[in-house]
Amino acid sequence: MEKGKKEKSEIWEWTKALIIALLIAVVIRYFLFTPIVVDGDSMMPTLKDGDKMIVNKIGYRLGEPKRFDIVVFHAPEGKDYIKRVIGLPGEHIEYKDDQLYVNGEPIDEPYLDEYKSQLSEGQLTQDFTLEDIDPNMDVIPEGYVFVMGDNRRYSKDSRHIGVVSIDKIVGKTNVVFWPLSEVKIVK
Repeated sequence: MEKGKKEKSEIWEWTKALIIALLIAVVIRYFLFTPIVVDGDSMMPTLKDGDKMIVNKIGYRLGEPKRFDIVVFHAPEGKDYIKRVIGLPGEHIEYKDDQLYVNGEPIDEPYLDEYKSQLSEGQLTQDFTLEDIDPNMDVIPEGYVFVMGDNRRYSKDSRHIGVVSIDKIVGKTNVVFWPLSEVKIVK
């Protein structure tokens, strides 16, 4: 084979490999996983402002959100929020004396224990019922979830923006990959 043809063939092979790699990267980025940066303190102490996380975008195409999943969703302001799923479709939730009740049954939130122990006074989560948020809602409607930030005193969540449509959920996140000193799987 001539030297010129061999060089052109090699360039074409490298070009094809780069195009395929780019296509795979685009598919992964837009359909399977995407990075997100935590913006603010609403998920403290679980997540810190500036943490970089990976969002699994395929999980809820195959299944439904579960209680205490940390999800990313499109909020009404056009931003993406990171919050924790507290209530599921068909459930009645309320907080009383810093305790979560689902359909009248107390539910433990172990991820809040450390934060509650650091409080000098008052409650982490103020008392409320679904009816306090929306007088016409006694249970979470089908196709929606109730979400809250772990930093309950300083979180703009379903208590302020209402229940979140499952269709607005981008995906579940539980892997912090940056900063390297904070790499972890979040529960």
